[in-house]
Amino acid sequence: MGTVVDAPAVVTEKEVVAENMLGDKKVTVVFVLGGPGSGKGTQCSNIVEHFGFTHLSAGDLLRAEIKSGSENGTMIENMIKEGKIVPSEVTIKLLQQAMIKNENDKFLIDGFPRNEENRAAFENVTKISPAFVLFFNCSEEEMERRLLGRNEVSW
Repeated sequence: MGTVVDAPAVVTEKEVVAENMLGDKKVTVVFVLGGPGSGKGTQCSNIVEHFGFTHLSAGDLLRAEIKSGSENGTMIENMIKEGKIVPSEVTIKLLQQAMIKNENDKFLIDGFPRNEENRAAFENVTKISPAFVLFFNCSEEEMERRLLGRNEVSW
């Protein structure tokens, strides 16, 4: 069963480049969205390999910040333990830092934004608009099958 890929909000390259400056480099950002097990990670790996993008996972960046033991990491960990959502600005700053540190100018941002407020905050803070959004539409049954399959051990 294939994954349907929707690409709403297409913007011309000229429009993207005019705004999307990160320091002194022009960047292309693609938001990659979909449920757990919808194929985001698999397809991001393919895009990285074939098109030279850098894959940034919001979840991985948050986990790395927690693991670092920083004050920011402790705050993130406490919020998650309390069942709260990490503020948009915290995740955005981690994404922004990762893009600045990376020499590439093309980024796949996986798992962010989660809602319209996140998207607006990303654009307000970074002054970067996504070139487009890849949304992986996958049934709950298929995502569940894939996630459960990850736990199978083959000998």
